[in-house]
Amino acid sequence: MSPSLNTDAKKTLLRKIPHGVFICGVAEGEVINGFTASWVTQGSFEPPLVVMAVRADSTSNGIIQRTGRFSLNVLAADQKDLAAVFFKPQKGIGGRFDAAPYNLGELGLPLLSDALGGVECELVGQVNHGDHTVFVGEVKTAQLNRDGVALELSATGWTYGG
Repeated sequence: MSPSLNTDAKKTLLRKIPHGVFICGVAEGEVINGFTASWVTQGSFEPPLVVMAVRADSTSNGIIQRTGRFSLNVLAADQKDLAAVFFKPQKGIGGRFDAAPYNLGELGLPLLSDALGGVECELVGQVNHGDHTVFVGEVKTAQLNRDGVALELSATGWTYGG
């Protein structure tokens, strides 16, 4: 006999997992894109790894798979409006970065000038199962713009999970 899943309990409990709010950046040729990522965690000290889940059907997912790279920008607690720019659907690719100054890091990935900072990662593993791909990236560069409290999903009033 297989177990039965209480979907209401599952939804409530999974939404209680704490998440930060990050802007993931990708670049392929002249195309630069970014999106809001909240399913992110550190995975290892040595080497330094981050783990991030990305919607399997997204444009950026394909770019990460093809280029083997992504950046993660850590937002400050008062940057919900900036996160919202990257959260909303867009008609074309890349336009979200028009709203936020950035520079390209050593790996050619977008790092937001107004974020607390960002890291550039090279892909070292992935799990393709379900509606998101779980990417594991090794942190290759880190840029700290300023220190401060990071934006957390619970503070935005948004939900992504369950």
